Amino acid sequence: MRNKILAKLRMPDGTINPWVIAVTVTLATFMAWVLTSYLVSNAIVLPLSGWFSGLIGRKRFYMTCVAIFTLSSFLCGLAPSLGVLVIFRILQGVGGGGLQPSEQAILNDTFPLEKRGMAFAVYGLAVVVAPTIGPWLGGWITDNFSWRWIFYINVPVGIISLLLTNFLISDPPYMKKANVKAGFRIDYIGIGLISLGLGSMQIILDKGQREDWLSSNFIRVFFGMMIFGLIAGILWELREKEPVVDLRMLKDRNFAIATVAMFFLGFVLYASTVLIPQFLQQLLGYTAQLAGMALSPGGAVIMCMMPVVGILVSKVDTRMLITFGCMVSASALFVMAGWDLGLDYGHAVRARMLQSFGLAFLFIPINVAAFAYVPKEKSNMGTGIINLARNIGASVGIATVTTMLDRRAQFHQSRLMEHVNDFSAAYHNMLNGTQVKLIAAGSTAAHASAQAHGMIYGTIQRQAVMLAFIDNFKMLGVVFFAVIPILVLMKKPRAPAGGVAVH
Repeated sequence: MRNKILAKLRMPDGTINPWVIAVTVTLATFMAWVLTSYLVSNAIVLPLSGWFSGLIGRKRFYMTCVAIFTLSSFLCGLAPSLGVLVIFRILQGVGGGGLQPSEQAILNDTFPLEKRGMAFAVYGLAVVVAPTIGPWLGGWITDNFSWRWIFYINVPVGIISLLLTNFLISDPPYMKKANVKAGFRIDYIGIGLISLGLGSMQIILDKGQREDWLSSNFIRVFFGMMIFGLIAGILWELREKEPVVDLRMLKDRNFAIATVAMFFLGFVLYASTVLIPQFLQQLLGYTAQLAGMALSPGGAVIMCMMPVVGILVSKVDTRMLITFGCMVSASALFVMAGWDLGLDYGHAVRARMLQSFGLAFLFIPINVAAFAYVPKEKSNMGTGIINLARNIGASVGIATVTTMLDRRAQFHQSRLMEHVNDFSAAYHNMLNGTQVKLIAAGSTAAHASAQAHGMIYGTIQRQAVMLAFIDNFKMLGVVFFAVIPILVLMKKPRAPAGGVAVH
């Protein structure tokens, strides 16, 4: 049966059709949703994925990750308590951490240079569209079914991915030769230090706002662990001959700058993906499903534009494409900074679509520039590092806007309250007008007075929160503009379009 299936999928030269492999490795990308426990284990495994691929073989490592992710998703759905759910989410993060670096490296080896741009554009659809439709799909599942189905939905996708990977994918010759070499030494100290540093960082970023950052003993302890783990880990890895994370790759100027750009891309993308539904739900009263749907048309824009960008990278300097993408996305964020409490659904959707149009010009070009001068045998390690940069950027971005939203709301509320006093004619006019309407509606004078004061305070709170959202959107727009000057330090990629992985 297997031979018959493979015969139908083979090209005239006997090799598996590369587009079938592209679909196979894209399936698992749709399975990941994020909690603190997931992020911690995911962040630890991401930079180690290249090392694990070299140790046990990329196909075997990838299938192990898919199997772990699928099984743990099923167990998460069965979890009888929050504590058990956290444990299974940690396991799920271990599996999820190795998926994207392995998928990208597989595509890099499967497609010839002239076709990789389009292949990674197709793969990029899953990477970008998944977090876009995630809020809508998650909201729909939560509103109409049990939350457990958010995890169960991963199981059939994972099983299909495992079957197709087993049938269709094999390690390239250069990896097979590397795998038979003896003398692999496990760098326990490097793994331990990196795990300590990155794990502590994710805990801080996720819990910092809730615990009031460094005013909390809990955060201070993890902050110390993070500093020790990261500094000691970097120093240790730089002196190792066979490091688990090859930080020497950052000596390549293009790779280092692209890694920084990917960090800020993750920062803005995920921060805005959190802010927009929160704005719509908190201030405009949208349901979770409707707020998520406001993001979905942006995913459609990316689906249309990714193939176009996949073609453009072979014809246009990638630095120009990245600059264009940053400018468009930043402009969209400044449009969002002009929102008010009278915003309608159409304006919200169009602003997100404009942002998504810009984002489509970032993923592929950044990675073309990143891997233009990276040897093929380093691609596994490189995809792990640049994925880690994006994920850390996402965590930092979400933590930043969450904290900023709270602090700026307090600031604006304090400033607005300065005008609520006995010397403000506008305040008295609003108070008296509200009281008159309430009395006319049947309230007593005393009750109407209390109600009017409460309604004015509620209006001030709402305006303060809206102004805080505006501050966040402006900040994200400035971040994208700030990336542009860094791009001039890049060298023009010498490789044909798409010779790298996309994130």
